[in-house]
Amino acid sequence: MADDQGYSFSSWTSFIEESQIRALLKYKVHYYFAGGKPGIMPTDIFAQIMQDLGAKYKEDPKLALEDFNYGPTGGQPWFRKTLAKRLRDVRSIPIDRETGWENVSITTGSQQALYALLDTLIDPGDVIITPSPAYLGFLVPAVKLGARVISVPTDLDGMIPEYVEKAIHASKVKFGKIPDLVYVVPDSDNPKGTTLPQNRRQALFDMCESHNILLIEDSAYAEIQFKKNPKPIKVLDKENHRVAYLGTTSKEAAVLRVGYSVLPTHVRDQVLKDKGHLDLCTSSLVQRILDEYYRNHIDEAMRKAMPLYKARYEAMAKAMDASFPEGERTHPTGGFFIWWKSAKEDFDSSAFMEEVAIPNEVLYVPGGAFYPIVGHKLTENGTDLEPSKPEHNTMRLGFSYRSPEIISEGVELLGNLLSEKQ
Repeated sequence: MADDQGYSFSSWTSFIEESQIRALLKYKVHYYFAGGKPGIMPTDIFAQIMQDLGAKYKEDPKLALEDFNYGPTGGQPWFRKTLAKRLRDVRSIPIDRETGWENVSITTGSQQALYALLDTLIDPGDVIITPSPAYLGFLVPAVKLGARVISVPTDLDGMIPEYVEKAIHASKVKFGKIPDLVYVVPDSDNPKGTTLPQNRRQALFDMCESHNILLIEDSAYAEIQFKKNPKPIKVLDKENHRVAYLGTTSKEAAVLRVGYSVLPTHVRDQVLKDKGHLDLCTSSLVQRILDEYYRNHIDEAMRKAMPLYKARYEAMAKAMDASFPEGERTHPTGGFFIWWKSAKEDFDSSAFMEEVAIPNEVLYVPGGAFYPIVGHKLTENGTDLEPSKPEHNTMRLGFSYRSPEIISEGVELLGNLLSEKQ
């Protein structure tokens, strides 16, 4: 495709638009419930870490030279060892105490890990199973790279395994192949906020094991939990060959654009090859700052943050229940989001946001963004596939950024507007 200047663009630019969540960042409103921006960060801790590092660099110029320089594509060994210890001791992931750190990889945000995994594993026509709705930061790259996405139903406990099994069978019938990947966010998922119970985690792992499918476990919100959740699916992957486990510092530390992962070895090697072409390496300076945080401060920071995030969730949930019109919402036990679906099927949350919410200083994410722009879903009887369609009568509300008082005011305002003008 060429523009007026004669430049030729890749074909994907004609059908994939800018991320809706990225586009919403341009709006400056009082009641901001859109992107998952952390509103509670240990800025005092990071200020002290950087102050101490500055003093250390003055004393040791050689250390400063290393930290301000290029580093290994897969991350600095000392930081990978720190993360390996936490993944083993806190999240129970089976990582060998001596050599397991070599399976931990650093990326420039977990978004880069998602893209590199897809870029490494997917050819046009390959099949991926996702929940419906699902994180758009996974869906868009999948479609961009030519994957055929099959979305399966979810409920208040997240992805429903029996429909995953049906989707695998339907893929074999319709496309003549077993799906290549299953994608899931097991803890307080984006966008719905639901958490998979243990029996569903086990079922998904067993399914992927029996059909030889790689399962991508996106654990972005594993540390942002108001109660103890089941252990990661990766815990079941004793041989490190079935689950690609992804974490991020953006929710549990600060948005310093660092992701970490535990991948099957043969997958890791190819992903890091791809990463080398994407950005060469992740900042060593940022890794040094985060290394200090994860070694000495994260538990204190999380102990302080969780009650504050829980209060924000409770403020939003209470205001929704009191003011929203007929519909249904999810009941998160962590994470950043509540999902709401209007009882009116013809309600368009995107048009409502533009015409009513934004002029009243309220911003959320319309739910239609979390469905693939091109894809398939199971038919009602679960035996065949049909084109997927977004549910426009839905919205994602983020409670992470604003104070409980602002959340209560804004959600009550939004609820009243919905009741009056929906």
